[in-house]
Amino acid sequence: MEFIKEEYIQSLIEDKGLNDQSYQREIIEKAKNAKGLSLKESAALLNIEDRETLEELFHTAKEVKEKIYGNRLVLFAPLYITNICVNNCLYCAFRRDNKELKRKTLTLDEIREETEFLVKQGHKRILLVAGEHPKKPGLDFVGKAIDTMYKVHINGGNIRRINVNVAPLTVDEFKTLKSFGIGTYQCFQETYHYETYMKMHPDGPKRDFAWRLYSMDRALQAGIDDVGIGVLFGLTDYKFETLAMLSHAFNLDEKYGIGPHTISVPRLEPALNAPVSEKPPFAVDDLSFKKLVAVIRLAVPYTGIILSTRERPELRRELFNLGVSQISAGSRTSPGAYKESQESLEEHQMEQFQLGDHRSLDEVVRDCCQLGYLPSFCTACYRSSRTGDRFMELAKTGNIGKLCSPNAISTFKEYILEYASEETKKVALEFLLNEIEKLEEPTKNKTLKMVERVDAGERDVFF
Repeated sequence: MEFIKEEYIQSLIEDKGLNDQSYQREIIEKAKNAKGLSLKESAALLNIEDRETLEELFHTAKEVKEKIYGNRLVLFAPLYITNICVNNCLYCAFRRDNKELKRKTLTLDEIREETEFLVKQGHKRILLVAGEHPKKPGLDFVGKAIDTMYKVHINGGNIRRINVNVAPLTVDEFKTLKSFGIGTYQCFQETYHYETYMKMHPDGPKRDFAWRLYSMDRALQAGIDDVGIGVLFGLTDYKFETLAMLSHAFNLDEKYGIGPHTISVPRLEPALNAPVSEKPPFAVDDLSFKKLVAVIRLAVPYTGIILSTRERPELRRELFNLGVSQISAGSRTSPGAYKESQESLEEHQMEQFQLGDHRSLDEVVRDCCQLGYLPSFCTACYRSSRTGDRFMELAKTGNIGKLCSPNAISTFKEYILEYASEETKKVALEFLLNEIEKLEEPTKNKTLKMVERVDAGERDVFF
């Protein structure tokens, strides 16, 4: 494909000149400006082996993340509406030939019940996920599902942002999807290595590499402001995947003036009757994983990096320090699972992959506070037209934090009052007061007034 230049990427990986520590340190120093890196510079940082230089990389990634996004961590939960799929991806439990998987498509009533569960936990953002099937559930049903989710209101709580992860669409279909009031459209290439891609997708519509690769172009052409890309690390060399994904991000930025709103970094995890998932061909160890996350943060500092509950709590905590800005919490990965026990046999017979972090939203929120991160349930940008190029302008100039911090604080106060356990409430209130004290005027005064409105019973307070 025109912007995934496999030979060039491979030459960068093999270039011994990029192993020079002084050159790597020069790049790290440059990265502190939060203006991004070239593909060659990113490749050099991926080649870091020296422990001291690696620590410099990690420290700088944290510094750049906080320069753009502050200490906020945006929280969300996925909601799977179907695990029926016509594709046959060798790494996924949803694959068509998996006869052991219990198939299910939620009814609208079941979608409402799942949404009610998430709202009662305190969630404000949902990622709608569906397997690919030409008729089940179909784009029309996706629209009805989104409408059902948005209509759930419980004691002032509701879902205010629905992002969508569904199969690639035509431009006209993307226009229809946009009309449903979605946030970000998300679609992962899984692997950018063509030969590996064809091997992992033996049949089904997903086998069309180019159709999937250019799905973001069609989404942007259809008027969807925010798109999210990602790789399933473990299918081929992580250095190749990272550089290819950055090539994709650079290409979108060059063509449309906006790069991806988010980049997701899932690692391949065991999945029911999916042999490739049990023994990943190119398993990524924890240290390499931390390195690639840090490099992505420095290469595209304006982009949100999403970390899922695939990872263990201990590693998630470390990755917060390396540039991650959005996390899922209290997640389930099968249709209808929020009403079932996390340990139920039925859920494991329906889920897409195994989770590494089984904690509740409340536990994750408390942990974030104790680590010094501000849990954010803010969705203000999407109701204030700060999306697409408008969001990117604020992010690239480092000004997004001036808006996000007050909004994060007001929505977090809402969470504390309505949903936090007593244990979490005690930790969170003290943490929130410290966060407010860190603000400068006039932002501090505006934030205090917003919090007062929340204390008085008003909800969804933002500016």
